[in-house]
Amino acid sequence: MALILAADEPAIETAASTLAEGKLVAIPTETVYGLAADATNGDAVARIFEAKGRPHFNPLICHVSDIAMAERYALIDPLSRRLIDAFWPGPLTLVVPLKPDAGIHPLVAAGLDTIALRMPRGIARKIIAALDRPLAAPSANTSGKISGTNAEAVADDLGQKIALILDAGPSEVGLESTIVKVQGDAILLLRPGGLAAEDIEAVIGHRLERLDQRAAIQAPGMMTSHYAPSASVRLNVHEVREGECLLAFGPLRARHAQLAAASLNLSETGNLREAAANLFDFMKRLDSCGGTVIAVEPIPFNGLGEAINDRLVRAAAPRSLSTDEMEQIK
Repeated sequence: MALILAADEPAIETAASTLAEGKLVAIPTETVYGLAADATNGDAVARIFEAKGRPHFNPLICHVSDIAMAERYALIDPLSRRLIDAFWPGPLTLVVPLKPDAGIHPLVAAGLDTIALRMPRGIARKIIAALDRPLAAPSANTSGKISGTNAEAVADDLGQKIALILDAGPSEVGLESTIVKVQGDAILLLRPGGLAAEDIEAVIGHRLERLDQRAAIQAPGMMTSHYAPSASVRLNVHEVREGECLLAFGPLRARHAQLAAASLNLSETGNLREAAANLFDFMKRLDSCGGTVIAVEPIPFNGLGEAINDRLVRAAAPRSLSTDEMEQIK
């Protein structure tokens, strides 16, 4: 079973030395807990895929401690640099060209000539600086399942497969990072996340372009079925069926809400930031209530609602790979 330590200053060296040995460490970030390995160590990166049961065609985010580390491994264009200056450290991942022979193991990029880079806030950044190498770190959960937003959830899911978990309490943001890619003068939104699209648009002065979801995978979190509980998920419900578990939002309830076997409200006041922080934890708690269906009340699409709805749609998707995803395995 993984050793669990408080995420304090003494834990930084412990985590860095464990990672230097090629072992896996679950680290807290402001978005969700990440399952971290030295991104330059192929054996360590392979352990991420093994522990999560993650398809090898699904790339990993590479976490850096500062801009200088990012520039060791990637080519940063001027528009990406503007976004870095505005939002790093924070919940923004940039897909940028990977430098030839940069030293990032090919498994991290899943055969692509780009790399997804992020600078996290808090102790994760300090661990990367102590290691002096980037960390490949997808969410710390079994692939396709609900992302872990606290140490207990990580331990329940992956505790038998990893060496160390650092416990910093609940994740502040509660959703994975927003992923964007500069393409000429345009910026593509590859995955909505913990940084609202409107905040990015305010910096760049124009709208983000939404990627066709049938497009080939260019970044983590783009698989059709993802973030899924064991129960099936029914979205935008206005009437609850007997025995369903209810994931509510706001002050007004769906009809027959009293028939729900269990109920949790993402935000009684309709606050999307609070809802984002609670989403994965509440889905996991409802999933353990024994019901076969989680009914979800409508959530608006503005601000962080876009990312919340993205996760819910993927959680509700059929649990088999799409044709496009199967083609990428071949």
